[in-house]
Amino acid sequence: MTALPQVGHLVRIDGRASVQFAGDRALLMRVVRLDPRPTYYGWCWLTGHVLDLSGEAIQRRDVYVQVAGLRRVADLPRLARITSSA
Repeated sequence: MTALPQVGHLVRIDGRASVQFAGDRALLMRVVRLDPRPTYYGWCWLTGHVLDLSGEAIQRRDVYVQVAGLRRVADLPRLARITSSA
């Protein structure tokens, strides 16, 4: 992504966004809040719900990620393909 995600966006957070989410630690998150506090250039704090493959929220998290490393997911039916191919 080149722009900040918006509330309601579904994003894939993996090693491209932050090393702490590399490999099997990647997650899918529905954004519920963008923290307005200043951060390092190109980084942001996101609050959201981590989703399972059926689209159910399983956890609420705050994450610090590189905006350029986020991958927007357009719709829930694609979730299984995206996570199995990454």
